[in-house]
Amino acid sequence: MFGFDENMIFRIPALLIALTIHEYAHARVAVWLGDNTPRMMGRLTLNPIAHLDPFGLIMLWLFKFGWAKPVPINPNNFADWRKGNILVSLAGPISNVIVAFVAAITYGALYKLHLLSSGIAMIISFTYSYNLIFAVFNMIPLPPLDGSKVLMNLLPGRQAYFFERIEPYAPFILMALVLFNMINVFIGPFYSALDFIINQLVGKIL
Repeated sequence: MFGFDENMIFRIPALLIALTIHEYAHARVAVWLGDNTPRMMGRLTLNPIAHLDPFGLIMLWLFKFGWAKPVPINPNNFADWRKGNILVSLAGPISNVIVAFVAAITYGALYKLHLLSSGIAMIISFTYSYNLIFAVFNMIPLPPLDGSKVLMNLLPGRQAYFFERIEPYAPFILMALVLFNMINVFIGPFYSALDFIINQLVGKIL
């Protein structure tokens, strides 16, 4: 499981694309909503180095589940801080679904044009799968994932505060869920649903 992966050369670009687009989308939406904190912190960029979290990247590399360095925001700069938090949180997963859709369209178009080499096919396939995984995984309602931020801004104050306090332990909870293969209970159905919808749309377009 932890040995050399011959597909790693194709997985790395896909990982970096999924991670970078996800975090850039958070930063971009925050800036659109009036908070320049991501720009000042150097996060409004498509440079993947700015977004890497070592532990999250290792999890991605080994288990295909992980996270990047959270984009810093100041909700006080939003006209509506609760709505702003929700929109910024949703931006990452939504951007990953869009990238997966673009990857599927690109794959299908290149295949029809007989321009799909094996290497390009692998990179596009991994880009597709990693972006869908990123989208679904990050909507798990555990801090610091995006799903938890959406939930915290929908919960009443006391419950939101309690939920926020488990954040330091969340990476270990996530690791346990991955190691014991329990995370697929959440990931599997949503991944399959998105995969079906995207393939249906691509089939109608191409």
